[in-house]
Amino acid sequence: MAFAPTVTKADVLQSIPPDISEVYVDTADGLCLQSFFISNRSSSSIIIYFHGNAGNIYERIPELVDLSKTGVSVLGIGYRGYGKSTGKPSERGIYLDGQAAVKYAEEKLKYGKEEIFLCGRSLGSVVALEMARNNKFAGIILVTPLTSGADVLRAHGYRLSPLLVGDVIDNMKKVPDISSPVLIIHGDKDEVVPWAMGEKIFSALKNPKKIVTITGGQHSDLEFVNPALYYGSIEQFINAHAN
Repeated sequence: MAFAPTVTKADVLQSIPPDISEVYVDTADGLCLQSFFISNRSSSSIIIYFHGNAGNIYERIPELVDLSKTGVSVLGIGYRGYGKSTGKPSERGIYLDGQAAVKYAEEKLKYGKEEIFLCGRSLGSVVALEMARNNKFAGIILVTPLTSGADVLRAHGYRLSPLLVGDVIDNMKKVPDISSPVLIIHGDKDEVVPWAMGEKIFSALKNPKKIVTITGGQHSDLEFVNPALYYGSIEQFINAHAN
């Protein structure tokens, strides 16, 4: 239930803006991830973007472009089994994808961890926080983050399923291991991952942190409901913590 990928055949041509590079990132277990890179040579910082559970990274190109307008380079990672990426998604698998993304940014793009911002949206928050455990990055941006898969099921009225799910996709167990600054952005009308989940993560964090609530914002429309607040908060966070 956690993954809803849109798969694209490898031979299908896709329209890509000229200022965006399609790159393929290799994972430790031999898979290849379709990803997109936007370079900003005037900045020493980069955002690695981990998207939500549905669609694929190609569908996020407009969001990647808008993120780049905050003044940094952007690397958008496609999970295994999504888009033109090989393999099948799993919790362990998307963590390997996250590790591959960080390694690519460090070794291929030559960024240090102190220059890397991890941005995870919805399910992507799980990947971002897992990568940040016991690692110090420039900052972590969590958009509509969930506390756990079991909590999401409970929020939608499932009673027995959370008992079967256990502690998979659990952000709360990651929080004690986070030392990087964190920005959380959440809408108070989120119909998928309730705002209270973002607030619970925020309250549990001990490191420098900030939460931004977008009034009237639902799960997938925050940047449209209040684009100035959404992107302005991200830009301010980057400016405050960039190396």
